[in-house]
Amino acid sequence: MHVKDIMSREVFLVDKDQNIQDALKIMKKHKVSRLPVVNTNSRHVKELVGIMTEKDIARRLGSSRYGNLAPSHFHVSTVMTHLPLTIESNKSIGLAAQIMIENNIGGIPVVDSGEIKGMLTKTDFLNTTKGRSFQEIKVEDRMTADPITIGPQDRLVHARRLIFDEDIGRLPVTEDDALEGIVTSKDIAHSMISFRKVVPDKYKPARIRNLLVEDIMTQNVKTVPGSASIEEVSTVMVENNFSGLPVLEEGELTGIITKTDLMKLIVELEEVH
Repeated sequence: MHVKDIMSREVFLVDKDQNIQDALKIMKKHKVSRLPVVNTNSRHVKELVGIMTEKDIARRLGSSRYGNLAPSHFHVSTVMTHLPLTIESNKSIGLAAQIMIENNIGGIPVVDSGEIKGMLTKTDFLNTTKGRSFQEIKVEDRMTADPITIGPQDRLVHARRLIFDEDIGRLPVTEDDALEGIVTSKDIAHSMISFRKVVPDKYKPARIRNLLVEDIMTQNVKTVPGSASIEEVSTVMVENNFSGLPVLEEGELTGIITKTDLMKLIVELEEVH
């Protein structure tokens, strides 16, 4: 199977000179977490110059380097990753998955002869987990056991630091061994935008340090048992636009299963060329 067989051909682009608030609106409208960035002033039509993700926004807006700047002062070019990796449409999905895993990226633009043809994301790979041996493989065999967690009373800046230091996308929130919620890089990005809009500049540094995980976490989290099949959990992720799900056994958090875990399985089963 090749990249062209599973990639999304509808690509949502953002110009490097647009405001990050505009970019977030595009993401929200189309339910995507990353946008290829183009330079529309280039001699080349829609020249690809970068890629911007929700995690990039959370990283930049939570950084002391950017001080008290309002969201309106941030352009996409300030936040984006320059010169992103790309892949050609005739490459195998095994190779594409391997590249994404090795570089810890959730999506890669598909470019043929300098032209953007599509976007390949982890979600596109989930649609390949129908049938085959995926019904027989259990979540407990592929999940990350004993995941890193955080408490609801912990500060948001600590959660943000954990997400970037550990290079993960989400943190289960637990208290007295009970799952209370989950916080993601997406939650942090949106909270940073909202915070900078409403809090006066002189109060931003102090207020941001006092934000708690429980202030922004998602409650009533969808979970799966370890006995669920990979096909079942893939369906739940696609239908609910989830990137990861906590695994519970008798009310106890035993692991977390993510799109990356499923992609590693695909690499094992697919030819890489």
